[in-house]
Amino acid sequence: MLPRLILLMSALLLSSLSATVDYYAPHPFGTADSLALGADEVTSGQWWISPQDEPAREKGFRKWICSRPREDVLAFALYTQHAGVLKLTAQCFPLYPKEPKQAVLELFQNGEWQPVQERSVVYPGWSLHFRLDDWDSSVDVPYRVRLGKLSTFTGLIRKDPVEKESIVLASMSCNSPSDSTRYKRSQLVENLIRHDPDLLFFAGDQNYIHDEPTYGWLLFGVQFSDVMKDRPTICITDDHDVGHPNLWGESGKKCSDKDFHGGYLYPASFVNMVQRQQSWSLPDAFDPTPVQQGITVYYTDLTLGRISFAILEDRKFKSTWHPNADAPGKILLGDRQYAFLDSWSRDWTGADLKVVLSQSPFVAHASYSGQTSRRIVKDHDTNGWPVGGRNKAVRALRRVRATHICGDQHLGAVVQHGIDGFRDGPYSFTSPALVNTIWGRWWWPEDEQPGTGDQIASALTWVGDYRDNFGNPFTMIAYANAEHLDNKELRAQQARTNRADGYSLIRFTAATGETTFECWPRFADLDQGNAAQFKGWPITFNAKENDGRAPYAYLPAVQLPISNAVVEVMNEDTGELVYCYRLKSDRFEAPVFGKGCYTLRAGLDAPKAVLLSRILIK
Repeated sequence: MLPRLILLMSALLLSSLSATVDYYAPHPFGTADSLALGADEVTSGQWWISPQDEPAREKGFRKWICSRPREDVLAFALYTQHAGVLKLTAQCFPLYPKEPKQAVLELFQNGEWQPVQERSVVYPGWSLHFRLDDWDSSVDVPYRVRLGKLSTFTGLIRKDPVEKESIVLASMSCNSPSDSTRYKRSQLVENLIRHDPDLLFFAGDQNYIHDEPTYGWLLFGVQFSDVMKDRPTICITDDHDVGHPNLWGESGKKCSDKDFHGGYLYPASFVNMVQRQQSWSLPDAFDPTPVQQGITVYYTDLTLGRISFAILEDRKFKSTWHPNADAPGKILLGDRQYAFLDSWSRDWTGADLKVVLSQSPFVAHASYSGQTSRRIVKDHDTNGWPVGGRNKAVRALRRVRATHICGDQHLGAVVQHGIDGFRDGPYSFTSPALVNTIWGRWWWPEDEQPGTGDQIASALTWVGDYRDNFGNPFTMIAYANAEHLDNKELRAQQARTNRADGYSLIRFTAATGETTFECWPRFADLDQGNAAQFKGWPITFNAKENDGRAPYAYLPAVQLPISNAVVEVMNEDTGELVYCYRLKSDRFEAPVFGKGCYTLRAGLDAPKAVLLSRILIK
């Protein structure tokens, strides 16, 4: 009785609050310029009415939106659970004036559906957001979102799979709408459900329709609803999601021109709406302080199956591009995210393994852009630039032996980063485009020769040690080039099965560190097993290999105070964290990588106890 009484009281409150929202206000992002005026037009104002002079493109968008059966206007949901908090976003199609604007989250417990929270639809964007504290992550719980008597959406909150030996992450990005099956991704989604990943990661560019982000987000959500509804999803925004072909966020500043050289072009309220739709369901931000213009941030971490995932925003703080590869003062992740990574590096609560997720790779590994007669000189859109920021970021990954997973480049590739030399940094997997019809990229060394260094066992030719056009060392391990050699060919209907588009699976064994990369074509026949993957995959390595530094010396051996301790080595001369990871041993002879004064700490989930203090290595 008490939950229903609370719901009744909250419903009355929400009813009064939603009455103050004008769900049909035109131009919800203001009228300051043409971009604000024209944004989200087919899902705002009197969205069901097509203007007399409406272009054919918008008319088609509006027709699809209006054709949605009203019992299905609750279109999809995505959620995460972390540290006892469940966050769930449900997405509506636009609602007519007389349709309900409040929805209830219900859980199936004790043999019946029990209402637990009511929330109002947020406008613009038509999203709903639920948060439950004190969440029990040890059990599967069916959920249902109910929009009055109009529509319901049902799925499953999965328990944290801590008992599983192997955790499977599906990584995807770059969902071009230019395809003969614009509104469906049937075989791809069926294959994903068959793989049954524990966690989904959408690395950005879920939407390419810059001025109609809610339409684009609905399009994406309808395509992937069946796989998202029953498992946690990490979704982060990239440049196209917020209306840019490329984005150097400059900590949220307003873009002053249309060359997209620094800052955000669309209004802050537009950017915040997109981030709310796509990323609100992530765990709470490490530091939620907005950047310039009041643009929100979402960088955070999530632990699942004893794997700790750091979720970064590698566009938002990045400096405007500069022709100098290592121009002084240029920023990549920014001080705030480095502070986050420093804290995350030392916190191993519930985790045996660490992984970093972001939009783009820390290397410019594509050779051709748009066509194979157009060689890339320097691609500042990648995180190969700025070099100083790139090296700082890759060192932060290396010190916790973190694998990097990303997207953006429309070129599936596995590399091992180098920092001071080749193969001394972490492995990185860039997923292929889900649909590769926006902009093709290819890996194609200028001399068409294998790289240098120790030979890599591969069916592919162009593997080995290389440097990108910013001078960053990397080892190419696998790549998936499209067979068609320019954008025009890629976009042709007959090219659909040879575009090198698809998705990535990463299998993590947290207890041992064994990690396997898989790369699957969009139309893969899973009955063929690994033979259906792109040539060069699968690839297996151990997380220990994410730190490829050769030891210079060792600290005195110590007996650790507990088994499976977290160990940390600090360089007292520089204040640098040399490394921090969980050790599957009771005894430790800590390696160091140069001269200096070092301190060793250890602990259960954080390195708090000093075991060796200020040991001098000459």
